Amino acid sequence: MKILVTGAAGFIGSHTAERLKSLGYDVIGIDNFSSHYSVDLKRLNEKSLLEKGISVLDKNLNDTNLKDTLPKDIEYIFHFAAQPGISSTSTFKDYLENNILATRSISDYAENLPNLKLFVNIGTSSVYGLEATFSEDREPKPASYYGVTKLAAEQLVLQKSREQIFRSCSLRLYSVIGPRERPEKMFTKLIDLGLKGKPFPLFEGSDKHLRSFTYVGDIVDGIVSVIGKEAVLNGEIINLGTDKEYTTQEGIEAVEASLGKSIKLNIIPKRPGDQLRTRANIDKARKLLDYNPTTSLMEAVNEQVVWFKESFL
Repeated sequence: MKILVTGAAGFIGSHTAERLKSLGYDVIGIDNFSSHYSVDLKRLNEKSLLEKGISVLDKNLNDTNLKDTLPKDIEYIFHFAAQPGISSTSTFKDYLENNILATRSISDYAENLPNLKLFVNIGTSSVYGLEATFSEDREPKPASYYGVTKLAAEQLVLQKSREQIFRSCSLRLYSVIGPRERPEKMFTKLIDLGLKGKPFPLFEGSDKHLRSFTYVGDIVDGIVSVIGKEAVLNGEIINLGTDKEYTTQEGIEAVEASLGKSIKLNIIPKRPGDQLRTRANIDKARKLLDYNPTTSLMEAVNEQVVWFKESFL
């Protein structure tokens, strides 16, 4: 079976592509190697994929010839590619082009695949808004351009199910951490600055924010478990994450414990749109996917520290 993974050189996309390959599937990746964050890091991920026999096409999903250059015999699509997170350097146009228009483009391509079994959209808990502790039937109230455009992308894909064009589902991910996490994200930045003895910029009051910090391996377990369940999952939205909560302060302390050193903090102004609380309600995932995340915060942080030292020191 041939599987296409968009955003394959990214954090979660690369882990998913590798897992799918290890399960015996023929995996093709696509990534535009955007300079939104370190292209060198993406190239490191690409190198790992290539070593495992996974080809990665350097291509933008908004290219007009997408239908002519991608394979016609794809059976599953895992759509990770997106303009990620909340960033003062990202414009609304960035989110529009890379979340909404790119999703429309890959969705249009998927319409013409004769053997497509399931289109898996990778969504986010950010669609819920400032607090994300709800079941999937809760009305979304996104509080950022990122959340708004990811919600629109999700609906573009699910629309195809409603029109019976192809089967699709959307997986809303929660606070994923672990090896290959993006450099601007909390744990990679904490590890980097902690090892260098430099202060970590902490948004005012965010030390008390609550998060479902979920190990990337547990997230990938849930993602790949959709295979073979396309009839059950068609049109569904499913939360993936841990139902355990940690404060940002506990996350900082876990990194300090793993590094064996304290980290200085530099308090900076609050960031608009930042979520105050996330705790994954995974009752539906447990029922439909037999999903059961087991990795503790400390285990996840230790794995990330090992990866960082091996990759950058």
